Amino acid sequence: MAAMRSGIAVVAAAFLAIAAVSQAQAPAPSVTPSGTQNVSAILEKGGQYTTFIRLLKTTQQDTQLNSQLNNGFSGNGYTMFAPTDNAFNNLKAGTLNSLTQQQQVALVQGHILPQFYTMESFQTASNPIRTQASGQDGPFTLNITATANNQLNISTGVVVVPVNNALVATKPLAIYPVDKVLLPYELFGAAKAPAAAPTASKGGKTKKGEEAAAGPAGSDDDVTPTGAAGARAVGWGVAAVAALLGYLL
Repeated sequence: MAAMRSGIAVVAAAFLAIAAVSQAQAPAPSVTPSGTQNVSAILEKGGQYTTFIRLLKTTQQDTQLNSQLNNGFSGNGYTMFAPTDNAFNNLKAGTLNSLTQQQQVALVQGHILPQFYTMESFQTASNPIRTQASGQDGPFTLNITATANNQLNISTGVVVVPVNNALVATKPLAIYPVDKVLLPYELFGAAKAPAAAPTASKGGKTKKGEEAAAGPAGSDDDVTPTGAAGARAVGWGVAAVAALLGYLL
């Protein structure tokens, strides 16, 4: 009897050890505290903003905006125009890769207004409207006009795009989907357009990877592991427990 009790105690200890290993190897869930703003999480939920999210992250504008929204925020709020993946796909090949890092930051900031706007409040806004971006000639601006059918038209001086509805519009943050990238006149105007993407050589051949992609290069290398290692550890532990039970019985 004593041997049986000792065996049961060993089995229980083994199960506890397995549970501890599994818990230690499982990735911690990503949780956004209730009441906080997370721009990337909102866009991810929208499901069609992969390239814009990547740009926000590579330029660190998501971190800055989240910090401003959540750390004792008491300002006028923010409005973001979020280009869809189709908007980026429709850009000329090499458009984004032709920009410097600083210009990519300005491009993203040109989609953000340092004030919260509803669709209705745009009707009384005074043009031009200042964005978060700025250059040697001052802030980048947009002209936003309201139409009779509750639609907005946004003009950068290079592109014009309509806005029909909001992805989210609860102060301090409003996000509006747009079907075109808001190319700033300050970067893409006729006299200031970035250099064109490399063209094919005279022989008609290009080096591998010479053509730039329409969007910034992305990588899945930083994806959090799925916990497969933890599952294997549990499997080994269960096998050991089964062998132990067979010996005791």
